[in-house]
Amino acid sequence: MSMPILPLTSPSYPNHNLSGTPMSVSNRVPLIFRRLHRFQQMDFELAFWQLSYLCLAPKRVYRNVYYHKQTKNTWARDDPAILILLFASLFVAAVAWSIVYSYSPLQAVRLAFVMILRDYLLVGALSATLLWFFANRVLVSPSSHSSPTDSSVEWAYAFDVHTNAFFPLYLTLYLAQLFLLPVVLKDNWVCLLIGNTLYLAGFAQYVYGVYLGLSALPFLIRSEILLAPLLPLFASYVVSLLGFHVAKHVLSVYFGS
Repeated sequence: MSMPILPLTSPSYPNHNLSGTPMSVSNRVPLIFRRLHRFQQMDFELAFWQLSYLCLAPKRVYRNVYYHKQTKNTWARDDPAILILLFASLFVAAVAWSIVYSYSPLQAVRLAFVMILRDYLLVGALSATLLWFFANRVLVSPSSHSSPTDSSVEWAYAFDVHTNAFFPLYLTLYLAQLFLLPVVLKDNWVCLLIGNTLYLAGFAQYVYGVYLGLSALPFLIRSEILLAPLLPLFASYVVSLLGFHVAKHVLSVYFGS
């Protein structure tokens, strides 16, 4: 079955719902985004638990995926509480970085929008689209389920995978790097080692988080392919230790200084 160009909430019915009526534009938006304004219905306690275990034992987070599929017939989460917590975390990080770089309040707000809209949402949408396309084209087992809906990766779930993988990266590059900034920016090899190792750890955590998220789906095979980026990542890290200061270059581009 050919896949639509744009990811939809229902892969087997790209233009119509189950009753045969055309889907509205709002129905094409993942449910988690359509519920962003319903604060009273958000389970922040569960979201805190998930964020904590994404760092301590990420596999436990994905055990809830099976329960969610059985109760709500979707692999993707529908509670946007974790998005609100990530938005707040990125806003706090933006304020902290703005203080370090002596930004004005307007510049701090602008930085918060950049971190939330570009770093998390835009990059997340692109990453989710690539994962959604690759998983459905390459990783789906042809004989896993009889129902096309049950054997297809939802775009919303791919975005969930990005969200879960992003949080450890956030802790490493947005918070830990901030506290280590006086060390990271020094011009000696030990500080270069620390800075470059931070970036290796952050992106390695992201790659591993993506692997865990998609390998949790029972109808996907060969999910180990998703770990392939670790090889060029580690090779680049080793080469960078010869004298390329990743942290200094990234921060100079990011903050324009």
